[in-house]
Amino acid sequence: MLLHIEKLVYGGDGLARLPGEKQGPGKAVFVPFTLAGEMVEAEITEEKPGFARARLTQIIGPSAHRVQPECPYFGRCGGCHYQHADYAYQLEIKKEILRESLRRIAKIDLRCELQAHASPRWNYRNRSRMQVRTTPEFCAGYFKLASHEVLAVEACPISSPLINRGIAALWQSGRAGKVPEGVREIEFFANAEDSRMLVELFCAPGTRRAAVRAWAEELCAAMSEIAGVTAFHGSEKGAKERLLTVGAGELIYQAKNTAYRVSAGAFFQTNRFLIDELVEIVTAGRTGELAIDLYAGVGLFSTALACNFRHTISVESSQTAVRDLQYNLPLNGKAVQATAEHYLLHPEKRGRAGKGPILPEFPVRPDVIVVDPPRGGLEERVARAVAELNAPRLTYVSCDPATLARDLMVLFGAGYRVEELHLVDLFPQTFHLESVVQFVR
Repeated sequence: MLLHIEKLVYGGDGLARLPGEKQGPGKAVFVPFTLAGEMVEAEITEEKPGFARARLTQIIGPSAHRVQPECPYFGRCGGCHYQHADYAYQLEIKKEILRESLRRIAKIDLRCELQAHASPRWNYRNRSRMQVRTTPEFCAGYFKLASHEVLAVEACPISSPLINRGIAALWQSGRAGKVPEGVREIEFFANAEDSRMLVELFCAPGTRRAAVRAWAEELCAAMSEIAGVTAFHGSEKGAKERLLTVGAGELIYQAKNTAYRVSAGAFFQTNRFLIDELVEIVTAGRTGELAIDLYAGVGLFSTALACNFRHTISVESSQTAVRDLQYNLPLNGKAVQATAEHYLLHPEKRGRAGKGPILPEFPVRPDVIVVDPPRGGLEERVARAVAELNAPRLTYVSCDPATLARDLMVLFGAGYRVEELHLVDLFPQTFHLESVVQFVR
């Protein structure tokens, strides 16, 4: 059927309407790889009571912003969503989605300027994770769009040049039959200079340790840029147990003003071109007695805050990341291993938790709080607990506009107002967007 694409929505799809049986708009239908204003031919692939999904079959009236994708896997690979749009238009899409999410969910139309921070379009990722299959024949790649079937991928244009050399070495080893059975995922993490790299392997239970060790040693010998290989039992996202390490288990990531130790298994921001700019947006001009950094990771923001605050408290739940956090923080920083929820909702334990100087944390009011939660956001009781700390400044780093908008309503109700709003494009060619909201009270 012919469909007119009204707009793009978070998730990468274009939104159209099926013909309505009665007066009024018809059922929403979502069509990937389309752009606003286009007339397309599409085939319905799934129909639910409230919406439908369709597969694009032909562009009848293309957008002026449509370009030829540069990756041969685009359209089949589930990793990228916007390669068919010129980059300036990708930023406009993301800005409008962020604004619309705030209007629709939080019922607000912000008056402050939405500042967009662009990234180089290609080779920006310092971390890439691929699926690995050894039977019936070797394959490494990404999941196909809306599928758990692996698409064989031998080069990834959004990953760094060093990671692409790692992918080539992986395929060479796989074709030679050297990848051990049981290796299910591989992750490459490159340093800021793109000169050294950690490799992480995620293996099925029962995978032979000796075989994995031998292959890890061979990878290190084949690529001098590989600083070390660490293997885990389990998946990258689920519970994992360290199986072995060959070579180094950590990497030093040199940013503009700080060197961060990042261990295998710890999270670090993936856009190698915008890390310094992101830190500057979050921390510039912030000074005072006490700063609190929730969801601190290895200390991306904490280490910068510690330069301008007498004390910093950094809260992180991952044991691996906390070890790096303790290493990266200066002497005036205190690392606390706890979830943000546990830390905020159990004030009686705050003074005893974590390593670092004993601070007169409470009732001392923090001058600034930084929160960088995962995709699920803060949730209501955590957002309320953050507000109850009564900091005059709050910075929210978000990777999901819907959960940001939900949490915004709680923070507005607690007396905060938005001073600045930033869109930091950490993920070009994809629908993912990072935003930074600066609140004052």
